Parts: sequence; structure tokens; C-alpha cells
Amino acid sequence: MAAARKAPYRPKADKNTVTQVYSDGIVRIYNAKDEAPPGRKPMAALEFVATLCYAEKKLGIQRYYSARQNQIEVERVLRVPRIEGLHSQQVAITEDGSQYRIDLVQLAEGVMPPSWELTLAKVEQIFDGA
Repeated sequence: MAAARKAPYRPKADKNTVTQVYSDGIVRIYNAKDEAPPGRKPMAALEFVATLCYAEKKLGIQRYYSARQNQIEVERVLRVPRIEGLHSQQVAITEDGSQYRIDLVQLAEGVMPPSWELTLAKVEQIFDGA
């Protein structure tokens, strides 16, 4: 006899939350750092932080135009599991090789497991060796 499917644990206060599925792809997160010797021309390099599965979210019109007012070209919004160490100005590279700058990290409300929403902006400088 097959075992019964067990629902994920939720605290009593969170009975109305939605279970988030991260099935749209994989994103690798990097810190951009300067590897040039002191006194030399800056040489940008990537330092690996994490590999995460993501769910692609719709880029809302309000988020799009708010970014345009600040001269930021928002390309995508990804929802990823909540981990420590994610912040703006990091570099996100998707499985197709596209590179983005993380412009904003926001808490996603009403989903389980706890998640972040990453607003990804177009990058001016493409990094090598990722």
C-alpha cells in the first residue's frame, strides 16, 4: 500500500499561505569584487555566493515605471527561497547565460517556504569567467 501524501508543515497562523514552487529555472548569485593589485586599474571578478531555483514573476507596470523614473531598466523579477547573504548590487546569472544586476531584494508575502523577490536590472558590464 502506498504511503499517504504528507502536506508541508505550516504554523497555525499561516494556514492561508500558498506553497511556492520554484520550477522555472536556476540562477547563480555572485558578488562583484575588484581583483586588481593595489594601485592598478580595477579588474572586476565574480565571487560565487549561491545557486538557487527560481519562479519567474510578472513584471508589474508600477514596478516597471518606478524603475524607469530612476533610470533603471528592469528586465525580470524572480522569486527564490530565502537565504542569508542576498542583497542588491550582486550579479545574477541564469542558466541561459544572461547576466543581471540585483537591483532590489524584497520579502515575498503569503508564500511558504519563506521567499525573496529579486528585481533584476540590465547590466552595463558583462563579467567573464562565470
